[in-house]
Amino acid sequence: MNFTPKINQKQWNFLEENELLDLWKKNDVYKFNTNNDKVFSIDTPPPYVNTAIHIGHAYVYVLLDIVARSKRMLGYNVLFPLGLDKNGLPIEVQTEKEFNISIHDTPREKFLEKCKELLNRYGDISLDSFRRLGLSCNSWNKGYDLGQRYETDDPEYRKLTQTTFIKMWEKGLIYEANNTTNFCPVCKTAISNAEIEYENNITTLYYIKFQLQDDSESLIVATTRPELLYTVKKIIYNPKDTRYAKFKNKKIIVPISNHIISIIEHPYAQADFGSGLVMISSFGDQSDIKILRELEIAPTYAIDSDGKMNSNAKNYEGLSVLDARNKIAEDLESMNLIVKKQQISNRKPICERSKDPIEFIAKQEIYLKQVDYKEQISNIIKKTQFYAPESKQILDNWIDSINIDWVLSRRRYYGTEIPLWWCKNCRSPIIPKPGKYYQPWKDNCPVDTCPKCKSNNFEGETRIFDTWFDSCTSEAYILGYLSNNKFFNKNFPCSMRLQGKEIVRNWLYFTILKSLHLFDMSPFENVLIHMHVVDEKGDKMSKSVGNVIDPQKILSKYGAECFRIWSCLEGDIIKGDIRCSYSRIDGQSKFLTKFWNIARFISMFPVVQKNQINNASDLWILSELSNLTSKVLNKYENYEFHDIAVLIRDFTWNTFASHYVELVKSRAYGDNSNLSEQKSAWFTLHICIKTILLLFSPITPFITDSLWRQLYGEDSIHIEKFPKPEWDKKFSNITNKLLEFNSLVWNTKKSQGNSLKAPIQIDIPQELEGLSKDLKKMHNIC
Repeated sequence: MNFTPKINQKQWNFLEENELLDLWKKNDVYKFNTNNDKVFSIDTPPPYVNTAIHIGHAYVYVLLDIVARSKRMLGYNVLFPLGLDKNGLPIEVQTEKEFNISIHDTPREKFLEKCKELLNRYGDISLDSFRRLGLSCNSWNKGYDLGQRYETDDPEYRKLTQTTFIKMWEKGLIYEANNTTNFCPVCKTAISNAEIEYENNITTLYYIKFQLQDDSESLIVATTRPELLYTVKKIIYNPKDTRYAKFKNKKIIVPISNHIISIIEHPYAQADFGSGLVMISSFGDQSDIKILRELEIAPTYAIDSDGKMNSNAKNYEGLSVLDARNKIAEDLESMNLIVKKQQISNRKPICERSKDPIEFIAKQEIYLKQVDYKEQISNIIKKTQFYAPESKQILDNWIDSINIDWVLSRRRYYGTEIPLWWCKNCRSPIIPKPGKYYQPWKDNCPVDTCPKCKSNNFEGETRIFDTWFDSCTSEAYILGYLSNNKFFNKNFPCSMRLQGKEIVRNWLYFTILKSLHLFDMSPFENVLIHMHVVDEKGDKMSKSVGNVIDPQKILSKYGAECFRIWSCLEGDIIKGDIRCSYSRIDGQSKFLTKFWNIARFISMFPVVQKNQINNASDLWILSELSNLTSKVLNKYENYEFHDIAVLIRDFTWNTFASHYVELVKSRAYGDNSNLSEQKSAWFTLHICIKTILLLFSPITPFITDSLWRQLYGEDSIHIEKFPKPEWDKKFSNITNKLLEFNSLVWNTKKSQGNSLKAPIQIDIPQELEGLSKDLKKMHNIC
């Protein structure tokens, strides 16, 4: 018999990926079946497309795709829609940057047009990257059926966001108030606590002399923010700090402003920080806010929404915060009121978008209640499974830290409008009926007269929602909330959310909060929290540093399959950061070449349909194959993709190729074997490679589909189910002995300077007696 490989190519060519992508699309391989009851739904993290996707997006979406593919092969009807986030501040910031315009100097409609122009450009690039990565999303077409691509700036999505707001308003969960809020003077909008980052920096701690009102003594108060002297309400010391007990309730004069306040004890003060005396102002940080609320003291604001000092700062009005700090410090020094200056490290709150310092000012904003619901939030997530379990602590810590309600309103343009109108006469809010997308800044009020005062003069709300208020309804949207209530009621909560640890405090938390208010249950059955993709040295990737790796360049240089196998073999991103470099991706991809060569070798032999096994060697490898299958299926259930890739690589490269294939190669060719023994080898070789292809296909969908079609028919491997561990595992008890014996033979020949084909005299262990015929041929044992 002439043994010619059925697979002609000598190695995998990633240029074939595009052909397979077209074929998958043509055959609608991943279409969601609305009539299949066994649904597994994946809430994909819609990336911002203010720029093209970065390496982290590519990595995470590959993981999501592996989840989707493996669940299909486990028998689930997988709902895996692709979403693009097209709302919020990042869009506006990038629009201002690329078009060299300012939102504050550009008419609203013109600015919105520029935002859409930007989004269309980068949205197309991002879609191309996702497609080339091999994502098995249900559909690449934008639409409103289950599984189709969605975009958060689409009127249907925004209608859903507004409907959730209206429903919560009707429940009394939303209110407007003139509260102290986090404010970014650069972005010129309120932001939630979840949008604040903390930056470690070196700053000056000023030790300032305060004079008691009775002029009997002076005290030293340390502060990093002398510009807030006009707003100081109390001086506090720790109750256990005996140095200041005699000054309790004494009056003291604040320098520069010369207003008089009292000294009180409070546990927030730390005796070992500064002088032990702390000024409580309005507002230096969240602690000031908390303490003044606790003491029921009205604040005095000295900083305006432009980040400049206002009239309450008297002579320093109009100065920036930093300029005012330096000028007041200079004036204090000229008055001999600064006794010491100390450089310290502190955590400065900054806006996560602009990276500029935030201030605390009073604004009339709209809030969603959350402080009163912390216990209920913690309770509903008890049934949610977290991967890894310890990642849940990130969420628990955030819930514990919440001390103010969620500010929903933003004074920006590109986002979902808050569906409210206000009576100009009595300021009564008019809220419309749900089920429509409203733009109050240009739409007429839905009522003719005010229900309260009968006026017919209204003004539409111009503010938009915090972008997270849009994003945190993604799981409800993809399950058909409002558009397919029957399906939604049957399949909520969503099966899975995978997301980064850095957005636990906003995307995950806000989704849970909203789900509590709307549905009184956790929105997810499973949550996977992943770490970061970092550079070769373990540092965060940054354009300014120059260590960014572009997914498009990887796809053009190596193809998707190299990136996908690297993403699993490199490490477990659920447990720690993943280091990325071109050399690492190239190095891990070498297994694909080995895998192709193994499959090409096996393609020489006929496919035997009927079980022909009559050899102990074949029973042994099938036993190992069943062990592999059991382990891999278990790990797919638990999303342990790194372990899966390592198991498949090690079995295929080492156990299967290095030992079994070498063991049966002679028999497969028919050397001194009868046809029955030969067919047993053929059958086993194909069963093994077929099983490996199936187990490996969620991770490497291109190469496995290509090999499957060349070996086993024209239909895609991706319509198949996972194999079952059907072979008897008892024969694995000889594995260690076999591997030890083979290594002994190879090492002995090497030490003697002989080739591996050279004859050798060596005793075959009794445990391997059933394999003796194959072993003698394999090692040329005399």
